[in-house]
Amino acid sequence: MAGRLEGKVAFITGAARGQGKSHCIRLAQEGAKIIATDLCADIATVNYDQGSDADFADTVAQVQAVGGEILAMKADVRERSQLKAAVDAGLAKFGKIDIVCAHAGILPIKTRDTQSFVDAMDVDFGGVLNTVGVTLEHLTAGASIILTGSTAGLIEGSVNNPVLGPGGSGYGLAKAFIVKYTEVLALQVAEQMIRVNAIHPTNCNTNLLHNEDLYKLFRPDIANPTREDVLPAFNHFQAMPIPYIEPVDISNAVLWLASDEARYVTGVNLRVDAGSFIKSPTGI
Repeated sequence: MAGRLEGKVAFITGAARGQGKSHCIRLAQEGAKIIATDLCADIATVNYDQGSDADFADTVAQVQAVGGEILAMKADVRERSQLKAAVDAGLAKFGKIDIVCAHAGILPIKTRDTQSFVDAMDVDFGGVLNTVGVTLEHLTAGASIILTGSTAGLIEGSVNNPVLGPGGSGYGLAKAFIVKYTEVLALQVAEQMIRVNAIHPTNCNTNLLHNEDLYKLFRPDIANPTREDVLPAFNHFQAMPIPYIEPVDISNAVLWLASDEARYVTGVNLRVDAGSFIKSPTGI
């Protein structure tokens, strides 16, 4: 069923790589026009490759390759004024916003200091607040806000696990805040027929998962673990026998929540996690 988002405009943060790039392409395939933002620069406490100018240009090219229209602007989700500039430019080009995907996120575990905690909170939760803050006034009946959480925000222990360090604690806390924020914000805007939902992925096949720092957390018994070394540990994390999900698995959930098929779905924290939550000690 093609054209499920025909005539709609989506605002997506963190669009240069990973899930954000996938969201842009998948929603464009279904007819949405895209306003895409990304920092396109490194954050010092993050040790894996982050979105670059070349990555962002590739997002534009891939959206256009499926016949989509896209406006791509650099913006730091920690700076509300930069996001507002992207919103204003998007409105000038496309006239409206129907879908908001507050996706941009980091897992800063390169250093073991409080700056890692600050960066995680500022991007992973502050970025959500800022994205909603600059788009909400422009949304009308039928609009859909979709937040990116994580199973880390649902499973006990992610906030106070010393193995993850301050950055991991900040990541877990930010994702835990998203759970309640989704429900409370959904109630505030329900009378306007605006919907708010969050998607909570398990391990996903992106750079946030595939990097030296995280590999060492999963396999501390190996000095320089490879992808092959960590796959058994990744498999153990899910109830289903897979090491991780793919970005498009999340994009398909975003597509459904953005579409009119989910027109009465709001305040939902949707797990796309291959059963990692129900497998955890606190999941059931």
